[in-house]
Amino acid sequence: MAIHHLNCGSMREIDPGNGLVPARVLNHVLLVETADALVMVDSGFGTIDVERGDESLGRTFLERTEPLLEPGETALQQVKKLGYQPEDVRHIVLTHLDLDHTGGISDFPHAVIHVHKQELNAALSPGTHPEHSIRYRPMHWAHRPQWSTYTSQKGNSWFGFDALQLDGVSEDVLMIPLAGHTPGHSAVAVRGGEKWLLHVGDAIYHHGQVEPGNRWTMPLWEAFEELTEMDRPLRMANQSRLRELLLDHGDRVEVIAAHDPWAFQRYTEMAPAL
Repeated sequence: MAIHHLNCGSMREIDPGNGLVPARVLNHVLLVETADALVMVDSGFGTIDVERGDESLGRTFLERTEPLLEPGETALQQVKKLGYQPEDVRHIVLTHLDLDHTGGISDFPHAVIHVHKQELNAALSPGTHPEHSIRYRPMHWAHRPQWSTYTSQKGNSWFGFDALQLDGVSEDVLMIPLAGHTPGHSAVAVRGGEKWLLHVGDAIYHHGQVEPGNRWTMPLWEAFEELTEMDRPLRMANQSRLRELLLDHGDRVEVIAAHDPWAFQRYTEMAPAL
């Protein structure tokens, strides 16, 4: 099963200050070729953001993140460049509904959008958290997509994590609830050959937070992470669980964060350029 790594939205450059080269924060999207359909994990910025960013993203987000909003970085254009049509993307699995993860869904109006039920409820309800109106942007789902929602439950276990099967999607793609950053935030596990790739969305911001034996911090970026969290104890507990996962099963599981440019570079260097 082929997994394509797409950068669907470059943003401001950051310097990790630990010897790594400064790089632009990005939206790391997966395009998975299953036996019967294309499945996308997150969607980054879409055409609506490129053309109407002031409205769809808002001035606060634009000033904070300085996105480039290049048409060629949308998932739509990259899917076409791979030789597919938009309707070939039949499923989009979202880690959560923050605006930098949902902009591309309107470019694939025929796709079923899979998301945790608690996350959808939060996005569709008036929010009391100060970040609510910034992070959830109804323009991204104004086309009224077909939602498929899921609730956390005990049952299927994936390396000790609760795992949710997705309706109509290959069993090689699973939703793993990891709340904290948002109420219904989830990771998405994709089996590629003998290993699993776990896209953890914004459960972490960079691989230094969970990498066994080589942990490092980025204080300014992690301060922004704290600003946007909705449940700090739960978020920190899930980061600890991810560290344990890699310590115990690092030979079978790889973890990627949605905005980590250094991890993205590692994966794209192993694959032909689009």
